[in-house]
Amino acid sequence: MCKKFGAKAVVEGIGDHGCEYMTGGVAVILGEVGRNFGAGMSGGIAYVLDEKKTFKKRCSGEGLNLLKVEEDKDVKQLKDLITSHYNSTLSPLAQRILENWEEYLPKFIKVFPEEYRQALIRLEEENLQTI
Repeated sequence: MCKKFGAKAVVEGIGDHGCEYMTGGVAVILGEVGRNFGAGMSGGIAYVLDEKKTFKKRCSGEGLNLLKVEEDKDVKQLKDLITSHYNSTLSPLAQRILENWEEYLPKFIKVFPEEYRQALIRLEEENLQTI
């Protein structure tokens, strides 16, 4: 099993160049996103709430996979992080998302760098060879 390192952050909006050169960890963005999101992002995962469907045009896009949040482990991670954010801040936005989870979940985009995806595949293959 591969150990995952990096910070975990939940924010309610982010300016230009968000997650620029991100190499690990998890970021959850619950609000507006500025331009050039994810430029140079080579690792980690970001979950972005895209209520206004404007994220793709603000995202760097180069080398990034933009996916629906559908895998059980992703759904759990996202909900756990938002719950922790709510418990720490009593954020009305986090509360609204959690109370209306089924409505909000499809509005999230998982940003998963291709370079990181390939590295995880290689690690998994190496782990299988050592068994």
